[in-house]
Amino acid sequence: MPLNPKIAQILEMVARANRPPYHTLTPQEARAAYAMSAQILDIAPLPMFSVEDLRIPTRDGETIGVRVYQPVEPSWAEPSAALLYLHGGGFTVGSVSTHDALCRKLAHDARCAVVSVDYRLAPEHRFPVAVNDAFDALQWLAREAPTLGIDPARLAVGGDSAGGTLAIVCAVLARDAGIDLRLQLLIYPGTSAWQRSESHARLADGYLLSGETIQWFFAQYLRDDRDRDDWRFAPLDAAGGVPDFKGVAPAWIAAADHDPLYDEDIAFAEKLAKAGVPVTLMRYEGMIHEFFKMGGFVPEVAEAHADAVRALRGALDILP
Repeated sequence: MPLNPKIAQILEMVARANRPPYHTLTPQEARAAYAMSAQILDIAPLPMFSVEDLRIPTRDGETIGVRVYQPVEPSWAEPSAALLYLHGGGFTVGSVSTHDALCRKLAHDARCAVVSVDYRLAPEHRFPVAVNDAFDALQWLAREAPTLGIDPARLAVGGDSAGGTLAIVCAVLARDAGIDLRLQLLIYPGTSAWQRSESHARLADGYLLSGETIQWFFAQYLRDDRDRDDWRFAPLDAAGGVPDFKGVAPAWIAAADHDPLYDEDIAFAEKLAKAGVPVTLMRYEGMIHEFFKMGGFVPEVAEAHADAVRALRGALDILP
């Protein structure tokens, strides 16, 4: 399918701006560049009843930030469902602030709490620190939910891009730890160790997320190429300790057909389905990586937001 006209316009604007790609910058410069551009195409932040920044402990004795969005006043008599959200950014850029508008949108429209995790970034913190932070946050939420007015029996995990990878890992670890998740909300997640698919070859340049930038992200995150064989990095095709996905939470997967990750997202949906996991695969035609954060410029993104919200509300038993 051809590019969505508004998406094509964005790519033209990016090309004309001629800004240095992330893989030519230092990680710190890339973070600053991403933070400056993150809200340009995004929707306006929606109001919440409360937004609270907290510090939570991690297994190595440090603390990380979480941002708790409550769209309505918490009720301890009727606690809300919640989504633990893990932002994208190649494990190197991004933050709870860059994904603030998206988290507010999901919380507002689904009428559930959203807990957004500021996991530690590479290269200062390499694999598997982000994985550990993500699951530590999920365990914290499952444990502390009642104090936040959240129902621990109605939890979901989700994320976009690298955050989607972390969400997949959390779903497996949650199954093994006895944490009952209702849904994995996976927005163009990264799942493959090696970028050899047809979509990676066809879309390696000119579609916002380039092949060179993907490899640069991985170079920041991984300790060495042996980490590519760890399923916690590449749940689709890793050679080392690949888990049985049987019994993990149902998955809702958004795949963009002009995203280099498109083929691996389709293959991962098939892998889950073969393991007996209920999967809803949404293929968004004419869209590129990061399109979920372009709703302020691309009207069709609203449909994808509505699809994600519908999946959350259905899985978390949130009445219309």
